[in-house]
Amino acid sequence: MFTGIITDVGEVRSVEERGDRRISITTAYGVEEIAIGASIACSGACLTVVDKGRDWFAVDVSAETLRCATLGAWGVGTRVNLERPLKLRDELGGHIVLGHVDGVARIVRREPQGDSARFACAAPEGLERFLAAKGSVALNGVSLTLNRVAGGEFEVNIISHTLSCTTFGAAQPGDRVNLEVDVIARYVARLHNGG
Repeated sequence: MFTGIITDVGEVRSVEERGDRRISITTAYGVEEIAIGASIACSGACLTVVDKGRDWFAVDVSAETLRCATLGAWGVGTRVNLERPLKLRDELGGHIVLGHVDGVARIVRREPQGDSARFACAAPEGLERFLAAKGSVALNGVSLTLNRVAGGEFEVNIISHTLSCTTFGAAQPGDRVNLEVDVIARYVARLHNGG
């Protein structure tokens, strides 16, 4: 489980086709503290560490994850938002994020808003029902508040600190982002629909 508070931005150093796709990512994390088998959220996708080196770790990505997230387009040099899992003593600064990407949204507009940037995004079909103004969403692993929701389009405001500490500083219209709906919204919708 994660909080959507990004603690490092890594960079893809290699992509290798095996039974699954192996992606190696450089990081500023103390790799000696990361166990093989540990989970790391990589731009919102919870992935398992299968190998590591001095300043990098590797993950194997299944066909299902490649299908429902942006990881299939990652190549050498792609910047990746990283978050280690929540520990029981940690502050829950964002919202509960599982690292289970529900789909891929597309950035439609980026507009300056003071020192912040307002992003309008198109939600993947079928996920708009889980989005509500003032609710939470994770985009590329970043916990954000939904400012406005209108049909299949939603807006989030990203402050300058978050722009400088995540991949959103360079994000532009047309970019695709991993979207995870709020876990509470998911279960409320399931209860409302009778199962």
